[in-house]
Amino acid sequence: MTNPTPTPGIHHVTCIAGDPQQNLDFWVETLGLRLAKRSINQDDPSTYHFFFTDAEGNPGTSMTFFPWENMSRGKVGTGQVSRTAFRVPEGSLDYWEDRFDQYDVDYDERIERFGETVLPFRDPDGLPVELVEVEIPDDDPTVPWTEFVPEESAIRGFHSVTLWIADPEATTDLLQTMGFDEVGTEQAQGDMAGDERRRFAAEGPVGKYVDVLPTIESSRQGLGTVHHVAFQTPTDEDQESMRKAVQSKGLRPTQQINRHWFRSVYFREFGGVLFELATNGPGYASDEPLDQLGERLVLPGEFEARRDEIEAGLTDVTIPRAGSVEADD
Repeated sequence: MTNPTPTPGIHHVTCIAGDPQQNLDFWVETLGLRLAKRSINQDDPSTYHFFFTDAEGNPGTSMTFFPWENMSRGKVGTGQVSRTAFRVPEGSLDYWEDRFDQYDVDYDERIERFGETVLPFRDPDGLPVELVEVEIPDDDPTVPWTEFVPEESAIRGFHSVTLWIADPEATTDLLQTMGFDEVGTEQAQGDMAGDERRRFAAEGPVGKYVDVLPTIESSRQGLGTVHHVAFQTPTDEDQESMRKAVQSKGLRPTQQINRHWFRSVYFREFGGVLFELATNGPGYASDEPLDQLGERLVLPGEFEARRDEIEAGLTDVTIPRAGSVEADD
């Protein structure tokens, strides 16, 4: 088997929320991400699918949610993405702590991890999230959205995900097959204090890190947990080479599925985490003008013919608006 084209890093992370309006308010207004796409779960069109991104919906910036309003709360544990971390500019964590106080966000004290400062917090459904201070280069591919948060503090795409795995060896071997190199280990802090955290890095500038921690902590999917993590396979050829490499490891990836804004392959890795391989195109602006992203409910493909039925079953929501970022200063 030839080696697959290495992934540049994380494409998107999809999570489970409860109340859709609460989810919109927090991720748009409080955290300052752009609602780049308002759609439906294509496997369950009775619920929304929200995509929160940078200003242009670039790969490596999409935090997406299925708001299942009647689902019970989940429990983060083994076989899950336990933490999702975002990059923020160096020196911005004071701003974020003040903002979290203003918006009554549940957050913890800062910690140091691999030489970087991390601010852990939780969204309204209890989802564990982190902000990590990093130097943002001048040629960074992300574009800050500044409707609610000023550019010097705005979230700039993913930093990393942390996987909790009962027996990490097969998972770490798979990550290396996908193009992640092991770049460091250190003793974990917080929930898994004392265990060894191993860090793997891809070559891309955004969402390049995956951390792996051993745990046998029981898990349950539900509100406040990650549904799956997607990795970039930018082209169809990249994706197919990675699909074959994953298959050669004894896993069972799906055939390619058209998700309208990207094309996807899914599989459960050895530790139980649901992985996705996602192409970078055609992108969120393929069916809406860039300056109108998220304004309307987009129903891809065959779902448009069912618009009246689908809209009747969805909870009405209002997208948060702001006149300008200066209003928040």
